Amino acid sequence: MKHRRRIGPGVRLAYQGELIEVIEIRTASGGNIATVKTVGTNQIRTVAFSDILMYRSEQPHGESWDAGDDEPPEDVAATILGMLGEEERNAVRDRAGHVREVLTGYRDELGESCDDAESKPQYDPALPLSARYEAKAVELGVDVRTIQRMVAAYRAHGEAGLARGRGIRVDAMPSVDSRWRDTAVEVMVESFDQSRPSRTAVIKRTNARVIARFGPDVVPLPSRATAFRMLTELESKHPTFRLSTKRNRDIAERNPGVYGKLRPTRPGEYMLMDTTRLDVFAMDPLTLRWCQVELTVAMDWYTRCITGLRLTPVSTKSVDVATVLYQAYRPPAAPSTWPREATWPEHGIPCSVLLDANGIEREGVRAIGPAIVPETLIVDHGKVYVSNHMTSVCQRMGISIQPARLRTGRDKGPIERFFRTIREDLLQYLPGYKGPDIHSRGKHPEGEAHFYINDLEAIIREWIAVVYHRRPHAGLIEPALPGLELSPVTMFEHGLARAGYIEAPRTPDLAYEFLAVTKRTIQPYGIEIDRRIYKGPVLDRRRHERSPYPGGLWPVHCHPDDISQVYFRDPDSRIWHTLIWEHAGALDTPFSDEALKYARDLAEQKYTYPNDELAMGLLLERWNLGLGRSLAERRIALRLSREDELRCAAVTYETESTSKLPSVRHALSESAGMGADEPTSIETETVCGDDGDSPEDFYADAWEDA
Repeated sequence: MKHRRRIGPGVRLAYQGELIEVIEIRTASGGNIATVKTVGTNQIRTVAFSDILMYRSEQPHGESWDAGDDEPPEDVAATILGMLGEEERNAVRDRAGHVREVLTGYRDELGESCDDAESKPQYDPALPLSARYEAKAVELGVDVRTIQRMVAAYRAHGEAGLARGRGIRVDAMPSVDSRWRDTAVEVMVESFDQSRPSRTAVIKRTNARVIARFGPDVVPLPSRATAFRMLTELESKHPTFRLSTKRNRDIAERNPGVYGKLRPTRPGEYMLMDTTRLDVFAMDPLTLRWCQVELTVAMDWYTRCITGLRLTPVSTKSVDVATVLYQAYRPPAAPSTWPREATWPEHGIPCSVLLDANGIEREGVRAIGPAIVPETLIVDHGKVYVSNHMTSVCQRMGISIQPARLRTGRDKGPIERFFRTIREDLLQYLPGYKGPDIHSRGKHPEGEAHFYINDLEAIIREWIAVVYHRRPHAGLIEPALPGLELSPVTMFEHGLARAGYIEAPRTPDLAYEFLAVTKRTIQPYGIEIDRRIYKGPVLDRRRHERSPYPGGLWPVHCHPDDISQVYFRDPDSRIWHTLIWEHAGALDTPFSDEALKYARDLAEQKYTYPNDELAMGLLLERWNLGLGRSLAERRIALRLSREDELRCAAVTYETESTSKLPSVRHALSESAGMGADEPTSIETETVCGDDGDSPEDFYADAWEDA
């Protein structure tokens, strides 16, 4: 190898930050000993010779090799030849034989021809080299210039220079002054957050900055062609011209260090949550017009199982995110039309690991997905994920929140990949598909047929259960068996066998813990929230009583999409009670706080002294007359038309005296077969609809007035 050095008396070396000179090397019982002298101080001492040999100096002991050097070291050429396959290595040897025949008249290095006993006359070294070039070009059927390049590469780098595509690049960079190159890099880096410049603009800015910084005629400016070649070389490290500006910004903000990631070891250790706007339109069930929808998804990182999802019109709220998180604890029931192999037992444990399958496999308790309780929630910095509602829910449930880094999508890589998968494998085949960007958009996707929001969500859920959870994923790998293909279902079974158990609480009042909490005092007339009065018998003995919670206020749980009732837990009995809004008797559907605020604004424009009952009547009258055409009214109506797991599951437990109240009886009448004074269990399947109508009956007359 080229980088080697003879060590003996009189040689100077860098050792432990000093320059030493070897005086003598002798053999001792413990090994070779070197007597050295420190240059400058002439201090003489003995050092073990092995320490000198094994010492790694901060400075290289030999000259480093650059790709632009004319003579690379022999180890680089050997490395290039070692990277070749057997067939390609034989081709390199054959090309080297042709080059040697041109130069010496013989194919091998020993001066003996492989074909004939004597060399061919057209390659006699006495002939001019140009004649030998022409003879070899005729023999191989190539141009003379090709033979000249082969000879030049062989003379410079030996056989390694003849490796096609892997040869040693002597001219890795164009011949440009390093000061001009550094300035060009500076200009390219500065433009990463700006609109994309052209190469000509970067060259002009670089030339102007070089002249202003170093003076005219100090740094030689490259020609236009050389400058273009230099920018092409710099593009690989500092993308500026080829990719989109958004992609260039993402590359510029990458971590300069080695990439790393969290590595889950069991189900539920890390759960990813994110929201994206779908590339497909849905239909507004109120006005039969198209609308945009957003998809919120929760994914278990270890198994890649989708534990919860929700489709929301226009925008997502914190209650929607809490609903998705609630589905990880309490998956919704699977429709009867789904194949049985695509459903899960209600507890979420696969059948293959159950001890008593007959005691668990009951009809009517199949779920759409596994129940996986998260330990750590990985989210981005969206307002709905860092809101007080979500942080309080996670604190009550014992979940840690770990925000991802800003503008670093790879921190939530699996869920980002899921969004792409659902677009490529499902959404692009549905009507109303509008493409991932404006360049992929159709001529008029809004005019195509659309699915209703509930129907679109049902399609996505079934695709996840039947296709996504059942097929192998490239990201699911077992280190002990790297070639084994694993699907989310099999990975869940593997993780359950590794972890030993999965914690999934099944308390009847679990849904209340995912509702938003507001703190209020208990007055003689009840509890007031945003000028709404809520009453209930449980408050009679709590009036003017100071709360045992910090601050002396009582926590009240409420659903922003259903303000007709709020939920209060007695601190002594730990039983949940429902507090009814005083105007709830005028409602026959859920009513949101956003709708009430909008109704108040409408009433203030029409009446001098409006109240909530008058405002509700005015808004309901507009809706019944089909006047909900403004953007605000459409958004409110869309949210109220969506089914909500939290609203359906939060069924109260009331005493007999409370349930006899007309307002309470009206609020609790959700199904024809359920008595008004009978307690309802949270585990009972509740149908969110009016009068128990099926979706087919609800949309049966939807097109009559269209």
